[in-house]
Amino acid sequence: MSPDLLAPLLLPLAALPVARWVAPRLPPRLGSWLLTGCTLVLAAGSTMTLAVLAAAGLAQLPAAGKLGDFSTAAFHGADVVDLPVASTCGAALLVAVIALLRTGIRYVRWYRAVHTELNAHTRDAGVVLLPGEEPVAFAVPGHGGRIAVSSGMLGALTASERRALLAHERAHLRLRHHLFAGVVTISAALNPLLRPLGTAARFALERWADEAAAERVGDRKLVATAVAKAALAATHRPSPALAATGGPVPQRVRALLSVPAPGSRRRPLITFAVAAVFGACAWSAGSALDAATDLHSGIETAQAAACAADLVPGHEIARPEFRHQHRQCPED
Repeated sequence: MSPDLLAPLLLPLAALPVARWVAPRLPPRLGSWLLTGCTLVLAAGSTMTLAVLAAAGLAQLPAAGKLGDFSTAAFHGADVVDLPVASTCGAALLVAVIALLRTGIRYVRWYRAVHTELNAHTRDAGVVLLPGEEPVAFAVPGHGGRIAVSSGMLGALTASERRALLAHERAHLRLRHHLFAGVVTISAALNPLLRPLGTAARFALERWADEAAAERVGDRKLVATAVAKAALAATHRPSPALAATGGPVPQRVRALLSVPAPGSRRRPLITFAVAAVFGACAWSAGSALDAATDLHSGIETAQAAACAADLVPGHEIARPEFRHQHRQCPED
């Protein structure tokens, strides 16, 4: 197997160092776009490579040659892999597909349940008021976008802090952060190695919403106070919803209270980080596409060899009535 085919499978291992050292140094908006796109490309590259390797192994079986009308003996595509390796790739691909389906089903069930619950409560200016003392606040897409806030959460904040909290949740909906979160969730389901990158992307989304809220209310300290008090009051439960209490709250508060570094000082580091991430993504995508092209070419060559075997011996070009016996051959 060619080393190039290993690149899409091994590059996701870089997710942890990127999430730990690169992601915290990126501006929130850039980090959200870059990390989400990188997660998607790496997940697509690894999944495509698994599919190509599994198909390359399958193409070596006589039954596959008969079904596809090509010569398995003449097949040489995708740097033909051993059957045990192909079987392992096929099993990994099956596990990834099952994980993706389970994630999708779980999200659909959660989405329906949460909207059914929200439909039963009063909605005022796009905000659904939930009864109860449990502090809850989150934003959810659908039905024009909804923000849910409980009486307990409203009681834990002052009027100005409530305004900052709602500005954060509205930023999630206005900037369509649920699409970013959906992409990283799907990518992590396909390749669990990308989970650190997905976590870093979701944190960047929360930081982006923090900055948008600070710009909207004009007070970074107020947003930091609202986020801190909401996080201390809330009960932390795993949820697909984006919320002001999500992510490492102390880091978010520290970022809001600190003075942003001048762009000129951060530009070289940011440029290097973006170039490195883009390079890794391009390498993964290019290797996966090359493998798919190689597989396609190998099958076409094997089909041509099978057709050549059907030609009448001793004739360079067989008569049309003898050209086809069991398969459709390309015209000369």
